[in-house]
Amino acid sequence: MKLNILQSSCHCSADAPLESGSLGTVAVVGNPNTGKTTLFNMLTGLRQHTGNYPGVTVEKKAGQMIVASGGGRRIVDLVDLPGTYSLAAASPDELIVADVLLGQAPGEPLPDAVLIVADASNLERNLFLVSQVIECGLPAVLALNMSDVAESAGLRIDEAALARELGCQVVPIVATRSRGLNRLRAAIFRTLDRAEARPAARAIAMPEPVEQAVRSLQEFLAGHAERLARPVHRVEALRVLLDVAGAAEKRLTGLDKRGPSVLRLNEKIGQLRGDLRGAGIALELAEPQTRYARIAEIMQACVRRERLRRFAHLADRLDSALLHPVAGVLVFLVVMALMFQAIYAGAAPLMNAIDSGFGWLGGTVAGWLPAGAVQSLVRDGLIAGVGAVLVFLPQVLILFAIIAVLEDCGYMARAAFVMDRLLSKVGLSGRSFVPMLACFACAVPGIMAARVIENRRDRIATILVSPLMSCSARLPIYVLLISAFIPNRMVFGLVSLQGLTLFALYAIGVTIAIPMAWLFKRVLLRGRTPALLMEMPGFRWPSVKVVAMRMYDRGLSFLARAGTVILLVTVIVWALSYFPRPARIHDAHEAQRFAARATLAGGELKTGLIRIDHDEAGEYIRQSFLARAGHAIEPAVRPLGWDWRIGTAVLASFPAREVVISTLGTIYNLGHDADAGDGGDTSVQLQQTLRAQKTADGRPAFTPLIAIGLMVFTALCCQCAATLVVIKRETLSWRWPAITFGYMTILAYLATLLVYQVGRALGFA
Repeated sequence: MKLNILQSSCHCSADAPLESGSLGTVAVVGNPNTGKTTLFNMLTGLRQHTGNYPGVTVEKKAGQMIVASGGGRRIVDLVDLPGTYSLAAASPDELIVADVLLGQAPGEPLPDAVLIVADASNLERNLFLVSQVIECGLPAVLALNMSDVAESAGLRIDEAALARELGCQVVPIVATRSRGLNRLRAAIFRTLDRAEARPAARAIAMPEPVEQAVRSLQEFLAGHAERLARPVHRVEALRVLLDVAGAAEKRLTGLDKRGPSVLRLNEKIGQLRGDLRGAGIALELAEPQTRYARIAEIMQACVRRERLRRFAHLADRLDSALLHPVAGVLVFLVVMALMFQAIYAGAAPLMNAIDSGFGWLGGTVAGWLPAGAVQSLVRDGLIAGVGAVLVFLPQVLILFAIIAVLEDCGYMARAAFVMDRLLSKVGLSGRSFVPMLACFACAVPGIMAARVIENRRDRIATILVSPLMSCSARLPIYVLLISAFIPNRMVFGLVSLQGLTLFALYAIGVTIAIPMAWLFKRVLLRGRTPALLMEMPGFRWPSVKVVAMRMYDRGLSFLARAGTVILLVTVIVWALSYFPRPARIHDAHEAQRFAARATLAGGELKTGLIRIDHDEAGEYIRQSFLARAGHAIEPAVRPLGWDWRIGTAVLASFPAREVVISTLGTIYNLGHDADAGDGGDTSVQLQQTLRAQKTADGRPAFTPLIAIGLMVFTALCCQCAATLVVIKRETLSWRWPAITFGYMTILAYLATLLVYQVGRALGFA
């Protein structure tokens, strides 16, 4: 179908009919830190979903772009590929990029076109990948993102000349501000319109000995087509020859397991490489030298550098401070401290509103239901349990917003560079910082982000210590206990003690992760750590829309988890707390009520009935299945200062650590009088209840020291089944999740024991 596209065509009316079917699939590829995923989000909006490529653990993010076509609207499917610097695959993420572009990804069809995202301010470096992708033979569109940063740096790019040199359409954009996106959509349409002529893509010719070797390898493989089950593209043959022991060679030689042909293939590859070396070709330098020589010609013809503007000089001065060995670390610590102070102090009004809402909801719904198991389930199990978690959504959103702002403005890459100096001393590199930082939101995507680490030993070491970072699931526990037991007073007139405590809890995971990484790299994962090579993205103003979309995406994920796993575990914990209900307990306390009504009156009668209700509820809890489990483990947790109720809450939280809050809420709400759930703030009630609880011998069940110990345990223990499952998926072995769970549980127990016993010895009990 011939498409008539105008720049304004993307402003199609929502009333225009949406035609069935897709115009085609476009793969989105680019270097890290080019704004590729931001552009993907801007083009697709909320019409996207995530999953995994068939047979591998690499995440697949796909979405739909709806645009105008004639008198209606059509869909273009976009696939966001992992960021990569080259098609010379060294990690699983890089390998899937090459596979998708060559039509070799399991279960994935060949894309109809490719959208290449490049950083206009760092064009020369980005053109290396651009030239490789174009040679895959797919119709291509090049989006020059951050063109405003390039202009500020004094770069003037002739897009028409660049399009002629590369043989593809070139569109300058600023993704965070939606600038140029209409032109980009129109260019994508023109590329998908196969009836419209396109400029021929231009491959960069390698030295003639290399080209001859590539042709020879392709001819050899063509003779084994029936065993390989597919033709071998020139790009793949080039990768096999030049990337010694690379992913392309390993995969190609592993396609046919019937011995002799594999041996002949290995011999052929070895012979061709020997011929190249005999011709004076250095395998590791042939491609970079050739490509960059051609890229230099392109830059000379298409890019003009003017005098640097003041902003460029300011950026240099900022980098001199942010990347300084001492000042950079101090800035990083200040930024982190301010972030946690904002998380704690900034969400109070919204938290109070949500708290009051769930308190009102629980009381209202309970009034509609008859007293008994159903009323208790709805009020104390469902509403109180889920509400005790959702009340912390404002802090979670603030955490995600701040991280999104720091990423969008370009600071996170600089923080990784600064942290590389520290991480390299324990056997890791700055690349490990990004996955570890992502774990502050959630360990699952953080661990998956470790795929960008090429060295397998470094990747596994990073995975093992990443769960020590305090994810958003720990935040509700921290906030509840800090609010209940840490005084809200200022320290040095700058930061509150509560905010400082929250910062310390986040810092403890980072602090302990360092020696643990050192230990793993010297015991289980010995090997040299490669040096960190990364680009510094330009400074830019964060996009409100981008930050809002990330907050929405992460917040929705948090809500989905609270509404599934946590809700399920909450109901289970409620059932274990509520049953069995021995009739003798009710009969005995009903007799007490009858006697009280016969002998007491007025205020004494009311007080007596409330006491009897409390005694009855307490007796039911002490006879419940949950109490029996708690009493069974009490000897093990007593040295930590915990009673059976705290031990039970921790035990119930191992599938998902957020359940600590809902379990405590369930246990203690069942011990309230009937009016306790008729209104008020559920979180505030729980805080007050924790402070008022006593053990069997009359001591406080919760003290500031016990609360600190529980928070330390939460910070260090791996109470998350999803994290362990994803570790298994990423490492392809149950050995590493078992090690993670074992060492973190032991570490958490010993650290909590140390906190409580030392604090007790110093008189803080």
